[in-house]
Amino acid sequence: MNIIELKNIKKTYTMGEVKVQVLRGISLAIKKGEFAVIIGPSGSGKSTLMNMIGILDKPSTGQVLLHRKNIAHLNEDDLAVLRGKTIGFVFQQFNLIKSMTALENVLLPTLFLDGPDRTKRGIELLNLVGLGDRVHHKPTELSGGQQQRVAIARSLINDPEIILADEPTGNLDSSSGKAVMEILHKLNKEDNKTIILITHDTDLIKKGTRTIRIKDGKLA
Repeated sequence: MNIIELKNIKKTYTMGEVKVQVLRGISLAIKKGEFAVIIGPSGSGKSTLMNMIGILDKPSTGQVLLHRKNIAHLNEDDLAVLRGKTIGFVFQQFNLIKSMTALENVLLPTLFLDGPDRTKRGIELLNLVGLGDRVHHKPTELSGGQQQRVAIARSLINDPEIILADEPTGNLDSSSGKAVMEILHKLNKEDNKTIILITHDTDLIKKGTRTIRIKDGKLA
């Protein structure tokens, strides 16, 4: 079953009087339970493609379907709710709030959705990523690898179907990067999470079940 479909996606940005076409007619489908690695060099359009898949942006032309629902028909509030319930994000820069503890950072996405107190679940997730003893530590008290594991726990707090990871090992040493990839693999194999990994690192190709290459705004 396809969980995300992109149909003839084009994306053009206007910079002053210049129009730049970043995506040039991309069509692809991601199936539930896949571990897809999207790879391409800097400037290839992979970050813009990530924004399309993560419904962080809408295409200039073409369709983005999430569970066969065309996101073009949704307003920003509905998009935010759909995104919050369906997709968990892990970024290269971690994007943790320095004044908050690890647990508070993990719980942050729950503030924007109605539901029960998820504190217990947040602690369980920090235990899952090996940080049960760092619950009350702030980001400045954690290593880069630990911060990325907090970010993974945060991405899971609303039990999303999809984990969208943008260069998740880019700022980590090899040992920490390996630990992060092991967590993503476990989520894919044991919890049947759909993992979409965006990277320029060719060494990560073998980590996925499928490789999607992008170059000059097109699938290669």
